[in-house]
Amino acid sequence: MTMHSTDFIAIERTLGAHNYKPIDVVLARGEGIFVWDVNGKRYLDGLSAYSAVNQGHCHPRILAAMMQQAGKLTLTSRAFRNDQLALFYQEIAALTGSHKVLPMNSGAEAVETAVKAVRKWGYEVKGVPANTARIIVCTDNFHGRTLGIVGFSTDPAARGSFGPFAPGFVTIPFGDAAALEAAITPETVAFLVEPIQGEAGVIIPPAGYFRRVRELCTRHNVVLVLDEIQTGLGRTGAMLAEAYEGIEADVTLVGKALSGGFYPVSAVLSNSDVLGVLKPGQHGSTFGGNPLACAIARAALRVLTEEDMIANSAVQGERLKRALSGIRSNIIRDVRGRGLMIAVELHPEAGGARRYCEMLKERGVLVKDTHDHTIRVSPPLVITAEQTDWLAGEIEAVLVPGL
Repeated sequence: MTMHSTDFIAIERTLGAHNYKPIDVVLARGEGIFVWDVNGKRYLDGLSAYSAVNQGHCHPRILAAMMQQAGKLTLTSRAFRNDQLALFYQEIAALTGSHKVLPMNSGAEAVETAVKAVRKWGYEVKGVPANTARIIVCTDNFHGRTLGIVGFSTDPAARGSFGPFAPGFVTIPFGDAAALEAAITPETVAFLVEPIQGEAGVIIPPAGYFRRVRELCTRHNVVLVLDEIQTGLGRTGAMLAEAYEGIEADVTLVGKALSGGFYPVSAVLSNSDVLGVLKPGQHGSTFGGNPLACAIARAALRVLTEEDMIANSAVQGERLKRALSGIRSNIIRDVRGRGLMIAVELHPEAGGARRYCEMLKERGVLVKDTHDHTIRVSPPLVITAEQTDWLAGEIEAVLVPGL
């Protein structure tokens, strides 16, 4: 029996929990920057699975590494060692300047791991009294969907009706260094923050903000935790977004593109001081650091660097942002971004971003709305100049009626 898009969608709506509101396209194949639906129509992927496929869909070198490892050994648990974990440690540490690595699976697991580690560090190293540790976070943050994480979200949709929540989190405005300074107390153990707020609509802090943050955290002995799960691994035109202000976090969280979209892989990157507090039996994951994940991550990191994808992100990102900023439309409120992490924010009078995403789907472009009025544009880092110009032209065509 031949199934059509409507058949797949009907089954999803009947049997699946309605915790997502996807664009109604049923994808069946991907290659590079393109995906094809079940009817054979091709689309330019302008979302990259929220930056999980920075390397492009089904990159052949990552695929080969996955297939080779899958035929050898996939899982041992951390009860035993495997021949991929140490090499993964060595290679990611060299690329990021990390001293310690703790592999996990999802981005949310990496965040939860960091929360546990900095609390333990606070009690055992900084000397914070038991059960009084405070972690500072920002308004409009997005760090995942676990119960612990949504407890310090300010998004009513993410937080509503899921309480009670764990205490110990203090919320301040994003991009406000004075607010951070005022919030720090002797019980403050960490500041958890995104270099650019992705889910909030690609919100970029003021210039110099993170240099000031780094100075305040150092002075007050507070661990600076940067959530680079979306911004890291080339998305902003640098290996890590912290490079734009020339700082180094104490703890860096990476995920998504760490596997090039093939497998759930994340990691907590840190110094020995913070991750050194974790002893055997105090934290772990059955699948974290498994040989299949490590082999895939090693290949994903290699293609990012060896195929010059990070530099291409910077060049094409600037080209795309310049083209989008040049669109003359009275419904555009702002165009902002860094590298290939770009947002087109529309005025409320435009009637919401979703309808324009639907219009772009019909033209062969897949992007996604966020926070009602913003279109996120984040194609894979392998996009060419010609493809970048075409993408910008398609976005202009839907935002400028009658073009």
